[in-house]
Amino acid sequence: MSIQVADYVLQRLREWGVEQVFGYPGDGINGLIAAFGRADNAPRFVQSRHEEMSAFQATGYAKFSGQVGVCAATSGPGAIHLLNGLYDAKLDHVPVVAIVGQTARSAMGGSYQQEVDLQALFKDVASDYLVEVNVANQLPNALDRAIRTAMTRRAPTAVIIPADLQEEPYEAPGHAFKEVPSSPPSTPTSTTVPAPAEIERAAEVINAGHKVAVLIGQGARDAAAEVVEVAELTGAGVAKALLGKDVLSDDLPFVTGSIGLLGTRASYELMRDCDTLLIVGSNFPYSQFLPELDQARAVQIDLDGALIGMRYPTEVGLVGDAKATLRALIPLLERQQDRSWRETIEQNVQHWWQTLERQSMLDAEPANPMRVVWELSQRIPDDAIVTADSGSSTNWYARCLRMRGSMRGSLSGTLATMGAGVPYAIGAKFAHPDRPVIALVGDGAMQMNGLNELITIQRYRHLWADQRLIVCVFHNNDLNQVTWELRGMGGAPKFEESQSLPDISYAEMARCAGIEAVVVDSSEDIGRAWDRALTAQCPVLLDIRCDPEVPPIPPHATYEQIKDMGKAVVQGDPGAWHLLMQGLKTKAQELRP
Repeated sequence: MSIQVADYVLQRLREWGVEQVFGYPGDGINGLIAAFGRADNAPRFVQSRHEEMSAFQATGYAKFSGQVGVCAATSGPGAIHLLNGLYDAKLDHVPVVAIVGQTARSAMGGSYQQEVDLQALFKDVASDYLVEVNVANQLPNALDRAIRTAMTRRAPTAVIIPADLQEEPYEAPGHAFKEVPSSPPSTPTSTTVPAPAEIERAAEVINAGHKVAVLIGQGARDAAAEVVEVAELTGAGVAKALLGKDVLSDDLPFVTGSIGLLGTRASYELMRDCDTLLIVGSNFPYSQFLPELDQARAVQIDLDGALIGMRYPTEVGLVGDAKATLRALIPLLERQQDRSWRETIEQNVQHWWQTLERQSMLDAEPANPMRVVWELSQRIPDDAIVTADSGSSTNWYARCLRMRGSMRGSLSGTLATMGAGVPYAIGAKFAHPDRPVIALVGDGAMQMNGLNELITIQRYRHLWADQRLIVCVFHNNDLNQVTWELRGMGGAPKFEESQSLPDISYAEMARCAGIEAVVVDSSEDIGRAWDRALTAQCPVLLDIRCDPEVPPIPPHATYEQIKDMGKAVVQGDPGAWHLLMQGLKTKAQELRP
């Protein structure tokens, strides 16, 4: 019996092991939606509240599962809405496939309703592979290649299928001229190792160093044990780019934590004082937080040769799999006998954690946002998954959350878009329904789109063996990160019309969606709120009213940043006196022995 093209699409997705498609319906994919019904919803169609959320959910799923994420949308506006989430996947190197409807072929070129030039629209975001399927026997090759390319190149791809074609009988490609067959679903794997001579050169550079620093990113995730071995041999400290925050445990005494504007003082000191730098699986973009350009000899390991030497002058570039390359490098490394560098690193790390604790415990009005993450860090299960949104709350995720055990964490790293935290958490729950998931989200992101996705959480919670999905809202009625950027980078006071947010009860909104909620109005209640949420057997929203004037100033703030902050105060910032006192109290904790 013949099947329709849309039926075959779902059949092929099942053969690839795809268990859910994150999407939103529309008449451009009516044929596909009908096929889900005929297939008894296998793979499962997960309905978001907006196509952008579908793309974020697919990206979050892919980040935490290691598998391809699939999203679907209709033609025109639905396709346009996917873009932000797909760009997030592109910039963070995440495998996502978008299946997009298009106006019927007979209407193309006729300015028909919802007709948009999808080839032009997706040309950049899906530059690794973009195809419009116009005859049935283009499948399965088009779909297979989209999935293989996404997985191999760690990038988003897109398959456009006109609405009328979805309902036509499927016809397999033949053994004929101008027809292209395909192969059964499989993802070829290869372990690339650089040439022995290049590995020897890298070893010579590292062995010559006395103060070795290691910077790791998400590309080092499968090489955690090897990174630890290198650090033990060389006496190095290890700093983490934000996308690599979950690669190594923060309980290791030589792990200095995050690097950059949201980073730690220990990481700043590591880069300031090292004479040798090993970069593993990271494309960290802010070279001003790396050593001076003539300070350190550098070795970089990356699977993508195009990224070698982009951020720092690299003496040896090793193009290869991080784990396999380090395994080949380790036997050539000499143990550093002088451990004074390592001892200094560990002292700096210990002092930094003590500083953070003191800063987190400072009084604030009404609650200290640093303490929100500090208290979570004392209680979080070892198998938890944490998603962070973009905003001032990201600072506290980056600095205050101690990764340990099998914990995972991620955020929109390179695009740094607002609104990814809650849909990422939903994607994480579909990837790991038996693990607790926590989303750390600012109130700006919640008003932007997070509130709507509470409905999605409530709808699908019954599918998760562990129903704990905790959305923690940093409620400060301010677009806080931009407010601090205005103050610290331009010397401009807070502009109320652009920065202040309407004050609403996120707890009441959550309860309206059927989700349990807890309101917190003081720092002393934060720990108890986390205890309640982490022991609940259901999704929970924490509505924590935070002080917007606790400064997310980097511990290595420059003179210019401090001067600009003072200028903002002088020019009449509405929170001038309070932010000045809060900033002085916070900064003073770094000076204590």
